[in-house]
Amino acid sequence: MLAYVGALARLTSQAAYYAFVGPFRGRPLRLGRAFSQAMEVGVRALPVLSLITFFIGLILAIQGAYELKKFGAIHFVADAVAITMTRELGPLITAIVVIGRSGSAFAAEIGTMKVNEEIDALETMAISPVQFLVTPKFLAMILMLPCLTIWANFMGILGGSLFGVLKADFTFVEYMRASVSALFMRDIVTGLIKSVMFGMTITAVGCSEGLATGQGAESVGKSTTAAVVMSIFLVVVVDLIFTSLFFFAGGI
Repeated sequence: MLAYVGALARLTSQAAYYAFVGPFRGRPLRLGRAFSQAMEVGVRALPVLSLITFFIGLILAIQGAYELKKFGAIHFVADAVAITMTRELGPLITAIVVIGRSGSAFAAEIGTMKVNEEIDALETMAISPVQFLVTPKFLAMILMLPCLTIWANFMGILGGSLFGVLKADFTFVEYMRASVSALFMRDIVTGLIKSVMFGMTITAVGCSEGLATGQGAESVGKSTTAAVVMSIFLVVVVDLIFTSLFFFAGGI
């Protein structure tokens, strides 16, 4: 496990080097590929992410109200949904959706190239596979995951407002005002920091599993499955680590 995490860290550091230092060392960014990946990772994920987070926000409101009404505090349901979405569920649900859509696609794409010996062809032409394949995905992920997280937070709060308006005697404006007043900047920032780390983790795992693909179509399937399972596991671990750091640093 330590060797695996070390390999992920090495791959991430190489991608970061080509993204932020390479352009100053004569290694230009392939912005067209990065833009294409950003469209796939971000824009095309909006419909399914919107639907899922809307329902998650509605479920949170219903479950929260079930307990809060015992104490006559059902009016705090807006606060509970807003804080839970921005600190935790917004980034986490976004990461899981992106793992299913893009993390698996990264592993399948690079794994297929590995089976077809296209990776070897890149190296023969003195083109770094990390620079050519991983760096555009890395840039797309660290840029789009925070954007998707902000949208997921909004949709979750919007889902909670449906219950608040129908069952908790809020108007829509009152619910949104209560949600905004419950949030501090640290709530939003901690979620965005997590989303950046999730994006780096998903990219590293998906690309690493793809580059480690063996021979044959079966290997591509195994790499794709491993990428999804390991990405979810490591995202939860990273979430735990950063939640603990923010707690002990006084950020929560």
